[in-house]
Amino acid sequence: MYRDFGTVFLFVIIGTVLLTVALLLAKILSPSRPSKNKLSTYECGEEAEGSAWVTFNIRYYVIALIFIIFDVEVLFLFPWAVVYKDLGWLAFIEMAIFLLILIVGLIYVWKKKDLDWVKYNVKYGQGRYQKISGKEAEV
Repeated sequence: MYRDFGTVFLFVIIGTVLLTVALLLAKILSPSRPSKNKLSTYECGEEAEGSAWVTFNIRYYVIALIFIIFDVEVLFLFPWAVVYKDLGWLAFIEMAIFLLILIVGLIYVWKKKDLDWVKYNVKYGQGRYQKISGKEAEV
């Protein structure tokens, strides 16, 4: 029994040694000629603008989470659709209830206006979002 653990331990030791040797060789043999261009932040070919610590609007994360929730729930429809004829009316009623719950959730999110990308009545809605709706943002 302990021989099995010894073999695993031996592989962990060998892997660690090989990794350390590879990293040390790369550090020793690689050329190091830092310049202003090499040390600058690469932004898809664009010049970096402003600080990297910019806070993103929470709307992005809320919309992404809503999309993931509904996307995952819709994935449950595909296996059901494949075996629909074999399951009968009970499965149809169960899926109708499931879809009704999804539709109620979508209506709730829609009524709460969580699907709107920009809310105009927030105090930080200044700057580039100020003139989107054709009116000045409320402060």
